[in-house]
Parts: sequence; structure tokens; C-alpha cells
Amino acid sequence: MDVILKQDIQGLGYSNDIVKVKSGYARNYLIPKGMAIAATETNRKVQAENLKQKSFKEEKVRKEAETLAKALDGITVKIGAKAAESGKIFGSVNNIQIAEAIKDQFKYDLDRKKIIVDGDQIKELGTYTAEVGLHKEIKAIINFEVFAE
Repeated sequence: MDVILKQDIQGLGYSNDIVKVKSGYARNYLIPKGMAIAATETNRKVQAENLKQKSFKEEKVRKEAETLAKALDGITVKIGAKAAESGKIFGSVNNIQIAEAIKDQFKYDLDRKKIIVDGDQIKELGTYTAEVGLHKEIKAIINFEVFAE
């Protein structure tokens, strides 16, 4: 019996795959638990349309991420911090402060969880880089400068 998987099942396939399984496994386990639907002609057409729409949406998101990556390339964000005369910062600069500075200075709203700072936390004045994950395949490198207030 052919079924269309609604979710990833280890050893069987991924979501939206059409797989051949034994009839009893499909009727007694996969379909009642909502993990799959029968691969009838109607369901195949619905699945094909859903995949077409999903690919269109993913392509749109990808293009937006590429545009944002080009815009972020080469910018330098300035972050002020209280520091001692030796150059040590009181506290540290982290991805939350970087996201806020980008939003204030350049009006780009980035998810702070997707900003990865080299060295986790910055505890001295200077220039550093951070990587921003915009899409699963697209990443942008931004420069930021920490200066004394």
C-alpha cells in the first residue's frame, strides 16, 4: 500500500514522501496515529500542489535572506560600553546587544538567537566579527566595534 507521510519517520522516509508499506502497518499504525494518509489519486494531487506552494514560499524566503545578507555585508556596527582605562569592559557585549545595535543603527530586525559572536562574549574594547544565520544555507558576516562611552 502506498502512503504519503505527514511527518519524518526514521527508517521509513521524510515528510511528504510517498512510500510503499505493508497494508496492516498503514491501516493499523500510520494512518490512525496521523503519521500518514493513503496515497489515493486525490491525495497525490493535493500533495503535489502543496509541494509546489511550499517550494515557492521557500524560494521567496531564500531571496529575502540573500538580499538581507548583501545589505549586511560590509557594515560596521558601533556598540558603546562602559570600560576601564585598561580597555576592559565592565560586563560583556553579547548577541542581544549586537541585535539591538543593528536595529537602532541600520533598522534591520534580526533574531538575536541567530547571531553567533566569535568567542561567545566580548570583554575588551576593539573590533570583532559575528556570524548571522539568515537562512539554513545563507549566513552573513558583520563587523562590530566596541568603544568606550
